[in-house]
Amino acid sequence: MSNLLVRAAQGERTERPPVWLMRQAGRHIPEYREIRSEYSFREAIETPEVAKRITLLPWELYEPDGLVMFSDILTVLEPLGFDYHVESGVGPVVENPVENPEDADRPRGSVASDLGFVGSLLDELVAEVGDQTAIVGFAGGPFTLASYAVAGGASRNHGPVRRFRARHPDAFRTLLSAFADVVREYLEYQADHGADVIQLFDTYAGVLSPTDYREFVLPLHREILSDLSVPSIIFVRNMAGRLDSLDRTGADVVGLDWTVDMADARAELGDRPVQGNLDPQYLFGSPEFVRERTNEVIDAAGPSGHILNLGHGVHRDTPVESVRAFVETAKSISR
Repeated sequence: MSNLLVRAAQGERTERPPVWLMRQAGRHIPEYREIRSEYSFREAIETPEVAKRITLLPWELYEPDGLVMFSDILTVLEPLGFDYHVESGVGPVVENPVENPEDADRPRGSVASDLGFVGSLLDELVAEVGDQTAIVGFAGGPFTLASYAVAGGASRNHGPVRRFRARHPDAFRTLLSAFADVVREYLEYQADHGADVIQLFDTYAGVLSPTDYREFVLPLHREILSDLSVPSIIFVRNMAGRLDSLDRTGADVVGLDWTVDMADARAELGDRPVQGNLDPQYLFGSPEFVRERTNEVIDAAGPSGHILNLGHGVHRDTPVESVRAFVETAKSISR
């Protein structure tokens, strides 16, 4: 059963759908908030022993089939010389954002030296639970990282990076390529340290027009994901009606947000494995409601090539009992 997630990612029919949740080690768990009261966000993710404690919290509560390392998509900014911090109530703040075209040509550091704490975390997770569940690694995608880097933080509708693309298309391409190069190296680094599956979160790329996605981002997704040594998952929000583009990324699994009809996605993607896609807000319903809606997703996805997950991350106020109902629904299936 420990390879259930890997087998589903490879398109196999499995005894039941494997299950994990995006942001599953986050703020919905009371113990997480207790640990974080002692450390800043970057201290928590860059101290392997602390990150390990946080990563294992959902294992102790739910025993999911995928244990996603506790980290952040912005860690990969560091090898490209960006400085950032996280402000309470504000979110990530990039201290030296891209302000002109010349800033897009980034100096390149070393993933192994700049992000060695991630390798140490994965080594410890493999030693702790690696034979009991799949270890999930991840990275942010080029457009999502560029959105933070250009805006200096979160931005409404990602206007700053979209304007940068309009004003400086060559520099925009240079910036995205720099991110793609380091992300590719970073994901292989995670695989070398024991990640069984990796997910590329280019969450915000769905705000681009179909033409811009195909021109600027799709080739980089293919560059990052093609020929990785472990199964890969691509996740982009707001791609309903454009799943064919995600099918062309080279990912083994297409992650679906909650706006996509699961049955329609399976029909459109054919044999391509999928992940998702319960609306995260459904977890604020009763456990009975959660089980009912979760079973609907499982039934629509069919018996092979499906990884059960939410359509996005777990909200910070989600009740633990609802997450437990979600996970246990998957575990109750017998095929």
